Amino acid sequence: MNYHLIRTDDMLNGSGLRVVLFISGCHHHCDGCHNPETWDLNGGKKFTKESLTEIFNELDKDYISGITLSGGDPLAYENLPDIYDIVNNIRKKYPQKSIWLYTGYTLEINDFDASVDICFDNALLRNHILAKCDVVCDGKFIKTLADVNCPWVGSTNQRVIDVKKTLNTGDFVLYND
Repeated sequence: MNYHLIRTDDMLNGSGLRVVLFISGCHHHCDGCHNPETWDLNGGKKFTKESLTEIFNELDKDYISGITLSGGDPLAYENLPDIYDIVNNIRKKYPQKSIWLYTGYTLEINDFDASVDICFDNALLRNHILAKCDVVCDGKFIKTLADVNCPWVGSTNQRVIDVKKTLNTGDFVLYND
């Protein structure tokens, strides 16, 4: 997997001060995208153990609330195995830190089903990743629906989903900071 940037002390991509990993690769190519340079799966640089160490060094700081996975699209099928490993490592090492994930895919309730313990295919990998997140922002950016008053997202069709509450209720629950 490639990535473009690890941003630290970010306040724009989730609640609190965050580390943001901008991942390479997106199949949506939304008109008006804020990060079109991240669309190419081969763009940026290779994500390595050193990259993960850099993220861990930031997450070690008490004042960092968590990590946001953005892009590109972390849920592009080519990225799923690496994103799965990253999310698992962060969840194990930093259970108190929040994980936010941005995706252009529009999700359904069953996309958050992680009842199967072993991940063999892309759908199961995606489900396991989503279930370990705290907040997921879903949906393509639609330029004609752009609204600067939408917290955390760029267009009114996009949702900011509280994953734990969604899993508890079986219905989508939107995140309310």
